[in-house]
Amino acid sequence: MTPPRPPLPPFTLKTAQLKVRAAEDGWNGRNPEKVSLAYTEDSIWRNRSEFLQGRPAIVAFLTRKWNRELDYRLIKELWAFTGHRIGVRFAYEYRDDSGNWYRAYGNENWEFDEHGLMRARHASINDVPIHAEDRLFHWDANGPRPADHPGLTDLGL
Repeated sequence: MTPPRPPLPPFTLKTAQLKVRAAEDGWNGRNPEKVSLAYTEDSIWRNRSEFLQGRPAIVAFLTRKWNRELDYRLIKELWAFTGHRIGVRFAYEYRDDSGNWYRAYGNENWEFDEHGLMRARHASINDVPIHAEDRLFHWDANGPRPADHPGLTDLGL
């Protein structure tokens, strides 16, 4: 049994914001095994056109993702919440192994169980090529976004 992952539903504005930032920080750490612990053992995902279920599939997916999306940096922002559901918008920047940079924009719908574990994640994402000089996400790799780094709204995204 995985320990509870506070904050727990039902969410308030403050706890929903904390949950979103915790998810952002986790993904920016790029550790598939650690990230998978935020999801139920049988969590269901739709990521773009890929459908998967369960922690082993999540670990495999994230391993492939972060082997392909280099220098990954993500910002998430709360969009809406109610009870045990949260909607977020996000953007992340990465480069491919040829040095081409991209900014991916997307939305996610999350559903949590009573222990604060995500049991469903539905993500719609679009990639846009960018020039290296147009990057906006600048902080050390494999770590959380610094508290003083602007969020999506502040960056005009």
